[in-house]
Amino acid sequence: MNGAAPHVMKLRVYYEDTDAAGIVYYANYLKFAERGRTEMMRELGFAHSNIAAATGTVFTVRRLTADYRQPARLDDALEVETRVIEIAGATLLLDQRICRDGVVLVALDVLVACVGADGRPRRVPAGLRAALEPFLAYATNRPKDAIKGRQQCNR
Repeated sequence: MNGAAPHVMKLRVYYEDTDAAGIVYYANYLKFAERGRTEMMRELGFAHSNIAAATGTVFTVRRLTADYRQPARLDDALEVETRVIEIAGATLLLDQRICRDGVVLVALDVLVACVGADGRPRRVPAGLRAALEPFLAYATNRPKDAIKGRQQCNR
């Protein structure tokens, strides 16, 4: 992962991801996005289990907006793009796109909060903040209402 591109995670649509018509069930896109965020952090050296063990901090989705544009289907090869838009005291704002052949199928704005075991807010761990800061350049290119913005994936 580098500052020139978003983090990209590839995945395949399996039978278990679809409804009776072979179309991905809408809630499964949230699972795909979660995997994309998790793999981005893991590749930066910050696996969720390690952060929880070292700092007592876990991550929870505080707010999510999803724009479902086109369906994915059984056996489709998809990519989950993840961009860091903002790092605040206890939150991360992420722009995620689930794409097929360069076309955005689902666009998500996700606000992730850092919390302790007691459920109270915790600051974004310093090491994670430092690892994510090089990716904040995307914020200057973000449309005012990003979820209605970009129609193509960056790959």
